[in-house]
Amino acid sequence: MINKSEVEQKVAESLLQIKAIKLQPNNPFTWASGWKSPIYCDNRITLSHPSIRTYIRQNLSALIQEEFGSVSVIAGVATAGIPQGVLVAQELGLPFIYVRAKAKEHGRGNLIEGEFSPGQRVVVVEDLISTGNSSLQAVHALREAGCEVAGLVGIFNYGFDAADQNFKQAKCRFLTLSNYNALINYAAEHSYITPEELKLLRNWREDPQNWGKS
Repeated sequence: MINKSEVEQKVAESLLQIKAIKLQPNNPFTWASGWKSPIYCDNRITLSHPSIRTYIRQNLSALIQEEFGSVSVIAGVATAGIPQGVLVAQELGLPFIYVRAKAKEHGRGNLIEGEFSPGQRVVVVEDLISTGNSSLQAVHALREAGCEVAGLVGIFNYGFDAADQNFKQAKCRFLTLSNYNALINYAAEHSYITPEELKLLRNWREDPQNWGKS
């Protein structure tokens, strides 16, 4: 059985060590949405580190087995969820499909790539959850195609209330290996950040949309 607290800490440690997550509360990043953010996450970097990649693959797979039981297909969300999903599907010996951000504009015009059948039970794999909107587009596409979506798993989530609300409204469970609170607590305990920076990071989490505007 997965020790969730241990996995949260280990994944947080790994993401910080390889700089898949960068914390810059005094020199914030600007997201595509325009939000100012003290954190930037690029979980694709994990793919370049075999031991970390293996740990994530094994624990995402175990999480699926423990929380969702028997499933027929693993689905990745384009683009960053595709390689993680392939690794999980390989670990579990299951077919893999992926969902595009929008339907292909030539050829067969597919939105979902790969072989599946209506009625199959699917778990969606994502790398990162912020508000959940792009992930839930994939969930909706799979449901429209007749699949039963058991839920979604990912590597990391920011813990936004909007994500909880969006997934609840969509009636879709989601679980991640680590999360924002676990990460910043680990970062503070291991001197990645100062107490003052920890305070700034916590303030951002309370109101990310307006943080840094004043």
